[in-house]
Amino acid sequence: MNDELLDAHHTGKLMLFVGAGVSINLGLPNWNALIEHIAEELGYDSKIFSTYGTPLALAEFYKKKKGGLGPLRSWMDREWHKPTTDIAKSEIHELITKGNFSRIYTTNYDRWLEIAHDTFRVEYNKIATVADLVSVTNGRRQIIKFHGDFDSDDSLVLDETSYFQRLDFGTPLDIKLRNDVLGSSVLFIGYSLSDINIRLLFYRLTEMWGHSNLESARPKSYIFMNRPNPVAQEVLSHWGIEMIVSDEDDPKKALTEFLRELVT
Repeated sequence: MNDELLDAHHTGKLMLFVGAGVSINLGLPNWNALIEHIAEELGYDSKIFSTYGTPLALAEFYKKKKGGLGPLRSWMDREWHKPTTDIAKSEIHELITKGNFSRIYTTNYDRWLEIAHDTFRVEYNKIATVADLVSVTNGRRQIIKFHGDFDSDDSLVLDETSYFQRLDFGTPLDIKLRNDVLGSSVLFIGYSLSDINIRLLFYRLTEMWGHSNLESARPKSYIFMNRPNPVAQEVLSHWGIEMIVSDEDDPKKALTEFLRELVT
């Protein structure tokens, strides 16, 4: 385990970014399941429909056809939060909850991070909209829903329009992110390097530091992966992000072991 990473965690100067891979470990549906459902709702063959555009574009098409994302959001909420899921049995969520993370940002829509905090009795403030920013309690952990939350349809970054708006990085949540990263290291878990969202986020974080006139003081950031990628490792190193690679092939086991070593 990297000594600098351990020290950042120990001193409370490590910020966590949680991606879809963490939710998939709970058995939640992925984007393919979402597109299959959209196709079914609109009367298309799912295999053919998936060739008509990116998932964001297909969600945009659904929104235009249905007059909004409300029904899709309701279906996702049900599918992502089945009563058979027992968060108390997820060691990954338990370790995240009990970790010494100053902030937890997530691009996931589901509520399992919040439910885990309730289950393991760790107080937090959820931040998904501007209104949430005014009710933050000092000293309490913040869970920032960077791509929105099922409790607010307008906050969801799900279709192409909302994604393009998110690319501007000019919302109050973006301003908060810029302030938060200036004093903390960032650890990314549950992300695929093939995801353009995360690569854009890496770029934006580098840009934020470059504009701060404090580039030389930038804390190191990290991404945990269970497979080596020398190309990504070289590129990310230029962005100030160190790749931590596990020897364990199973993604769930790899992340569990990594978090166990970091947190306990």
